[in-house]
Amino acid sequence: MTATKISRKVLGAIFATGIMSFCGVVVETAMNITFPTLMREFHINTATVQWMTTIYLLIVAIIVPLSALLKKRFVTKKLFLSANLLFMSGVLLDACAPNFGLLLVGRVLQGLGTGIALPLMFNIILESVPASKIGSMMGIGSLITAVAPAVGPTFGGLVVNSLGWRFIFIFLLPILLVSLGLGLVSIQQINPLQAVHLDWLSLCTIILAFVGLIVGFSNLSNFTWWVAGSLLLGLIGLVGLTFRSQKIAQPIINFAVFQNKRFCGHVLAFFTFNLISLGLAFILPNYIQLVNHHSAFKAGLIVLPGTAMGALLAPFAGRILDHWGARVPILGGTILSVGAVICFNLQASRLQDALIAFIYFFYMSGTGLAFGNIMTSGLQNLSIAQQADGNAILNTLQQFAGACGTSIVAAIVAQSQKSWSQSLTLGTIFGSQHALFFLLLLGLLELVVLWLAVTARPQSTSA
Repeated sequence: MTATKISRKVLGAIFATGIMSFCGVVVETAMNITFPTLMREFHINTATVQWMTTIYLLIVAIIVPLSALLKKRFVTKKLFLSANLLFMSGVLLDACAPNFGLLLVGRVLQGLGTGIALPLMFNIILESVPASKIGSMMGIGSLITAVAPAVGPTFGGLVVNSLGWRFIFIFLLPILLVSLGLGLVSIQQINPLQAVHLDWLSLCTIILAFVGLIVGFSNLSNFTWWVAGSLLLGLIGLVGLTFRSQKIAQPIINFAVFQNKRFCGHVLAFFTFNLISLGLAFILPNYIQLVNHHSAFKAGLIVLPGTAMGALLAPFAGRILDHWGARVPILGGTILSVGAVICFNLQASRLQDALIAFIYFFYMSGTGLAFGNIMTSGLQNLSIAQQADGNAILNTLQQFAGACGTSIVAAIVAQSQKSWSQSLTLGTIFGSQHALFFLLLLGLLELVVLWLAVTARPQSTSA
């Protein structure tokens, strides 16, 4: 590989792992459409069927922090093979599951596969792509995972209405087979293996942290002492993990990377950006359905142009970073996105469909310019030896944001709906106003943090 050329095998490896990550996100968002059908078929309630998403997010959030350790200890191709076979086994099991319990087992297997594959894609980019092309390829990696949420609900709705929910899994099998073949041919071992060992106490604290936090946030709209206890256990696990990681030579998550202030700023902004995007992804479709009184399918179509634009801009934004640095796309995109959130706040009581589509288009354009580059720029502030740990942290936070972002906004909206129980429409309008103001505060915080992070003097990143 020359200083500027990316080999075909590297491209094949990126797309092989990217296809798996794409399948993981597609099936997650597509299955949300099937909840009413699953409730009728398996005679379960809403709280039970939501475990289809919750247990998947739990497993992914627990596995992703292990990615740096797995990368150092195991051959990359074997990791990919394990991830693909686990995911494929889960898909096969769910395609023919006779009961809800086995359906959840299949989701666990899919979570294991996605948890290994998602950071693997970005690790391959970081270690195999020339420095002058990393921004572009990270943008393509972001494109692969960004398109999936836009495709998932539409794909799930069409399949459920025409063929039945099991075909959501059946249609993924040939795609996974393509990924498997491409990965076995293309993935190469770049860095030598290291004799690192798993600290089981750290793993226990990770499990405690994410089980407590994700279960707690997932039930935030029905806050009880049980939910409060879950959140407390999650915080205890997080504190325990932090202290344990500082006491051992080979921590699962290397918190030493947070000594880099610029990286810390990028991490906080990355997490906040996720929260805002997922919050809007909840508010807008619900507003369209409950206030403007349209179907879920039309709600998906209204936000689809914005989602598609955000995904398509990601590779272009990476090229801007490669040529002109991180400041232009990150700050420009963030200002555009925060400006869109301001517009949503100003018009929150009278958001017509066309206005939602217009403002969301600009929000997602800003997201396409900034989001993937925040991850790239953050990792470039670390040494080569620290980048696998930084990648694990960023991917873990992305999964955690997926679990808690929607829940926080849903709880805000639900509280207003209870207060205006005589009118669901008015309750949704006021709840959306409060939730959008919360997202605006996050957006302003994100903009300030990013401004400080990308304009500060770089710290040393010697390997």
